[in-house]
Amino acid sequence: MIIIIFAKKINRLTIIIMNNFDEYIRQREPEQQEKGYIWQIAIGLQEVDGLTPSAYLIETAKQNIEGDITFDEVKSRIDRYYKTLSGRQVNTDDRTEEADKVSAAIAEILSEKTFSFSPAEYLNIHRRLFSGIYKFAGQIRDYNITKSEWVLNGETVLYASALNLRETLEYDFKEEKAFDYKGLSNQQIIEHIARFVAYLWQIHIFGEGNTRTTAVFLIKYLRKLGFKDINNDLFAEHSWYFRNALVRANYEDITQGIHKTDKYLIRFLSNLLLKENNILKNRELNVSFVAPVNASAKLGVNDKKLGVKLGVNQSKIIDIIQSSSNVTIVEIAQLLNISTTATENNIKKLKSLGILSREGADKNGHWIINNANHELN
Repeated sequence: MIIIIFAKKINRLTIIIMNNFDEYIRQREPEQQEKGYIWQIAIGLQEVDGLTPSAYLIETAKQNIEGDITFDEVKSRIDRYYKTLSGRQVNTDDRTEEADKVSAAIAEILSEKTFSFSPAEYLNIHRRLFSGIYKFAGQIRDYNITKSEWVLNGETVLYASALNLRETLEYDFKEEKAFDYKGLSNQQIIEHIARFVAYLWQIHIFGEGNTRTTAVFLIKYLRKLGFKDINNDLFAEHSWYFRNALVRANYEDITQGIHKTDKYLIRFLSNLLLKENNILKNRELNVSFVAPVNASAKLGVNDKKLGVKLGVNQSKIIDIIQSSSNVTIVEIAQLLNISTTATENNIKKLKSLGILSREGADKNGHWIINNANHELN
């Protein structure tokens, strides 16, 4: 069955995950298979920030998997590639260079058979991922932050204060290092890991790049704990769900009946470590989500007979509109951290597919999700 994938940037990302490294994972030698998995994860994690690597990065990654070039050569080639583009007009909304360089750094780190469970390792991973991208790579932020989350209808998680970030980080590591997993069931182990990673992420010790850093650290830590045979597709295909699950694990508003919950993170980790088949749908994480009696009929989703698979940002737009049909294009752009132009282009595509329509004027109208044969994350 051919799955049609729309949106230029997300088109490349989905094809990368589904097709580009499949031949190495399914048919090649163990070393190439492992590298194929590593590159899948590295590229898939860029979805957390809605980023898409370039075609050049993909071809370079394939050469690395084939054993023709080392990771150092991968990074050198990417550096040279972007230096040749430096004289051209730069699109300020295009973060492809970041996606390429961070993907390469993640792949290199995940290929290494070394790891130290320590705050220094956590800081070092961030430094290696974002060196040359952010001036503060590997540095603890010295200011407080908030981040508007679509899953919270624009609200923010309360992150740790800049006044005591290092102490908070060291305390969490000390507690986890002293924890004894002996005698725990698989379910208890996963529940504990969920709490640890949720606490670690909530600190948000860096100005940017916290989720990708936490994901890489978690993968390395899970290997240290003995989880060698994990479901690599999870981080490749559901990294945005992973981030939203971390948000829900750290947000509460008891006046609105909203409480912190690890259940979504536990679902993800159960699929990751125990290869369970829990359904991971981002729209279910929204604090306003109410499951209809027949969600598939309401949204026109036919999971057994897919004709179209939406791009990541298009699925996110549907999620947001389902939560608030009166949301504006500017608000959607802010929630997704993309430009209004990119938002308008995605909405135009959804309209052309017959999935989305608008009723009423721009100021006081509302969006309508129509029945369509498509898949939502």
